[in-house]
Amino acid sequence: MATTETDRESVLRVAAPREFTSADIEAGRKLFAGDWRFAAAAGSAGALPPMRGIEAAIAGRSNVGKSSLINALTGRRALARISHTPGRTQELIFFTGPSRLTLVDMPGYGYAAAAKTKIKAWTTLIHAFLLGRANLARVYLLVDARHGLKPVDSQVLETLDKAAVNYQIVLTKADAVKEAERAALLAATEALLAKHPAAHPQVFVTSARSGAGIAELRAAVAQLVNERARG
Repeated sequence: MATTETDRESVLRVAAPREFTSADIEAGRKLFAGDWRFAAAAGSAGALPPMRGIEAAIAGRSNVGKSSLINALTGRRALARISHTPGRTQELIFFTGPSRLTLVDMPGYGYAAAAKTKIKAWTTLIHAFLLGRANLARVYLLVDARHGLKPVDSQVLETLDKAAVNYQIVLTKADAVKEAERAALLAATEALLAKHPAAHPQVFVTSARSGAGIAELRAAVAQLVNERARG
């Protein structure tokens, strides 16, 4: 079903956690403009590429929309490979553009059918990445707006808290949820995050399909990069 302008406006009413100026939006656009490309893939801690600039990681359950969000942010339809097979991404995938920013697509978690040995390997890799990347500015944890936070997400929140890695929740696929349900989910998620010390208190609501919330998320990432650069 096609997304109408009314649908997009409905999502936007709860999409931005704060007001952004036109200058903020333009800074976000510029940050993600240009030639973004695949830079590296790492299936183990020893294969991680040298640290470059500032990294922002995209994490979430399998099929939560990580690849779609990366493609929407960078304006590239096929930069990140979109798969309908849960658990297909088994490596950390690094994407670089003309700026100091590197986007890292993390392996999806919560795929029950994956072998225990594979899950253990993913867990070891993710922990090594979270604890060993001094240039990791933030993890954007994606949550499907149709389902909200699941127990497996809560385990990841605890892991990020213990690792003292700053993270922020991004609700995806918001165009598939009614406005009242989105607002309730947003409030409940923000209330839950107040109990997590490493969590950013504000939540983004996005739709890669309609584009809702994407410009605001770009602006927020641009602000993060600028703050980290000033460090």
